[in-house]
Amino acid sequence: METGARSEASYPERIVCLTEETTETLYLLGEDRRIVGVSGYTARPAAARTKPRVSAFTTAKYDRILALAPDLVLAFSDLQADIARELIRRGVTVFTFNQRSVAEILNMIGTLARIVGAVERGADLVARLEGELDAIRASAARFPRRPRVFFEEWKDPIISGIRWVDELVEIAGGDPLFPELRTRQAAPDRIVAPADVAARDPEVVIASWCGVKVNKRAIADRPGWEATAAVRDGRIFEVKSTYILQPGPAALTEGVRQLHAILARVAGVPLEGVLAPEAAWDKTGGPSGGAPE
Repeated sequence: METGARSEASYPERIVCLTEETTETLYLLGEDRRIVGVSGYTARPAAARTKPRVSAFTTAKYDRILALAPDLVLAFSDLQADIARELIRRGVTVFTFNQRSVAEILNMIGTLARIVGAVERGADLVARLEGELDAIRASAARFPRRPRVFFEEWKDPIISGIRWVDELVEIAGGDPLFPELRTRQAAPDRIVAPADVAARDPEVVIASWCGVKVNKRAIADRPGWEATAAVRDGRIFEVKSTYILQPGPAALTEGVRQLHAILARVAGVPLEGVLAPEAAWDKTGGPSGGAPE
């Protein structure tokens, strides 16, 4: 228990996390013992995979959740509003986050730390994450120029990146292709026509298809895209969705590191070792050509 904190008994002891980002945050805070159930899509950290899986993203196993006797369920956004409503009707306490930007992700981490009585550790974690983002910004400032980046969140229809992703592309050293769409929360509001992408001539395409491996050849073969710099130079890359499409610690660490590593390679600037991704990342681009060695 931290200095000045209340008795541990006054904090939630049995927490169900319906999305991965709150699970990972509790682990980073050293509060994972409180987690009694997680989303079936949870991949980070690996230790969390042993926890009971009680939900998908927009559906949940209510009886299984109730059997775990949670004193708090953590949900995310309007996408889980129906789950939250049903759990509340069944007498469960639910806290729903709605973070959509880098600043809001950091606020989520701080708020969750306060909920479990880990205020100091939460402040330390936020400071560390902010420091790493600042280091990547400084590294990106070495690029001779910022390439135009199209981040593709889905393939059919084509969906441009959500706000935190666009912001991380900027931090990593790129200029997002459709910055005017980033604040549109609903994915259907970020659908873009293939011809509109081609017209803006992306120099780099970074794709992350949730739960599906990116098909670079299918991207390159879209009508009109053969003339874009990204396709011509073989600069189509993949970042796995677990690293970038979860609005939590993964995006602010491994996700932005992979974005920066890709853009540093495209810019021909050596990647600083301390900023290198920890996981395997897409170094080659494709489906032909390739980024500078």
